[in-house]
Amino acid sequence: MAQQATGVLAPTEPTGAGMRPKRTVWENIVNFTQRKPLGAFGAVVVILLAIIAVLAPIVATDDPRETNAAYRFSPPNGETWLGGDQIGRDVYSRLVYGTRISLVVGLLSVLFGVTIGAFIGIVSGYFGGVTDLVVQRIMDAMMSFPALILALAIMAILGASVTNVIIALSAVFIPGAARTIRSQALSIKEVDYILAARAVGAGDWRIILRHMAPNCAATFIVLASISLGWAIVVEASLSFLGVGIPPDVPSWGGMLNGVAQNSLDVAPWLGVFPGLAIAITVFAVNLLGDALRDVLDPRMRGAN
Repeated sequence: MAQQATGVLAPTEPTGAGMRPKRTVWENIVNFTQRKPLGAFGAVVVILLAIIAVLAPIVATDDPRETNAAYRFSPPNGETWLGGDQIGRDVYSRLVYGTRISLVVGLLSVLFGVTIGAFIGIVSGYFGGVTDLVVQRIMDAMMSFPALILALAIMAILGASVTNVIIALSAVFIPGAARTIRSQALSIKEVDYILAARAVGAGDWRIILRHMAPNCAATFIVLASISLGWAIVVEASLSFLGVGIPPDVPSWGGMLNGVAQNSLDVAPWLGVFPGLAIAITVFAVNLLGDALRDVLDPRMRGAN
């Protein structure tokens, strides 16, 4: 056991060779960066995007809704860094504010959809029997629809708005999360500490909330991180098709929609920059998600 110069024993954690000082948060970050440099790169990109979203009024050079006749189809220059669009709005400022929409919609839809799906999966796997049968048939019915088609159908019913996009994407995430977490719950409910909890009289919901849910946390985190990139793509797809974010709200998908599709020959920057923003964000999120899966999944640790 390690002893510091002051004579106070340092916190320790078990390893294969015995006991060693417990890592600090900074040491864990350094270790993650060394083991998963691509994952660390993805994390840096996501953090930068979050900073840009929070500081959008400072980072942007113009109001994203303000029009200026001089900016119409203006190429990238010192005044309009990424050019102007078809009605004279600054593309750079709209791209900056669009970061907010992509991250907010992606994060909230994943938070609600994956959380609800995880809870359904844990309950279904724990109780089994008729409960599991009924719940899984409902999930099968939802998964029988392609995800984008299901999202389009929900948006057609609810109408175009940021809130409705979050609701539609959350509904799309529920069945996949439920099936994934259910498989984890089925294996966890048979382990000794669950049987011991039942033996001492713990109730079903106490076992679910105090024992099963925490032990599904690693799978939940990995699933949420991987789903985030897909949520950004689907939000952009809905906006591109004209049924997602309203046209007056700056979003990356919306910037690719409408007149921009027919103006790429005279103003290619209208499609290039939003497309790059989507591609880089999704790529970074997927890198981070893959790294988290490798680090948090016990079955993957021995392979790294």
